[in-house]
Amino acid sequence: MGLRPGRCYRSRKKRAFSRVAVTVHKKNYIGSTPFVRTRQFNMGNPIKEFTHILDLVVDEDVQLRDNSIEAIRVAINREIVKIAGKDGFFMKVRIYPYQILRENKQAQGAGADRVTKGMSHPYGKPIGRAARVRKGQKIVSILVDEEHIEAAKKALMKAKPKLTSKVHVNIGTDVKLIGTKPRKIKVVEAEKKEEAEEETKEEEKKVEGKEGEEKKESKTDKKAELKKELQKEKLKEKLSGEK
Repeated sequence: MGLRPGRCYRSRKKRAFSRVAVTVHKKNYIGSTPFVRTRQFNMGNPIKEFTHILDLVVDEDVQLRDNSIEAIRVAINREIVKIAGKDGFFMKVRIYPYQILRENKQAQGAGADRVTKGMSHPYGKPIGRAARVRKGQKIVSILVDEEHIEAAKKALMKAKPKLTSKVHVNIGTDVKLIGTKPRKIKVVEAEKKEEAEEETKEEEKKVEGKEGEEKKESKTDKKAELKKELQKEKLKEKLSGEK
């Protein structure tokens, strides 16, 4: 069975039964927790100091599924990297899908009803996650410089067709409102170490090459000297024989 439309889960009217007890599993509201489909929450360059902040804001109370959050993250990141580059921005996803979605299996065929019987409203099985978002809440924030404001706004509006609610973009200069940022990215540090190691290896190769050339030159000089000495000895022998 394929993925159901987002409108089936957008309502926030129902109560959020999504508690997962870590220590006492008997107090769980649900039996299992589906994995989070949103893979990253921080992208770009967190070290650079930017001048402007752009926020994608929701205009109504709604639930957003984790696959929808992942879709807007990929779309925004792909669009802004084309213009600003990988180090010309910093993006942060401001929501996390805590709510566990449940679904009752449906019987196929004409006049089909629920498979379960004996309960008017069965609880259902966990099928995914969603974030419960209130009106005016920020979903995604981007830090950029002044020359990339229009590009960032265009990238944020790429998320509009992938959401089940209306959204708009706010532009400001108080970049501290984005909250905490990662100090350094481990991947970047590993790449820098690899680059430094490659540079040292290249320098060592160059030094070894120079030393090898010097050794070759010294060997050729010695050979030339030996040849000259042999030629001199041969001439002396010839002269002595003639006498």
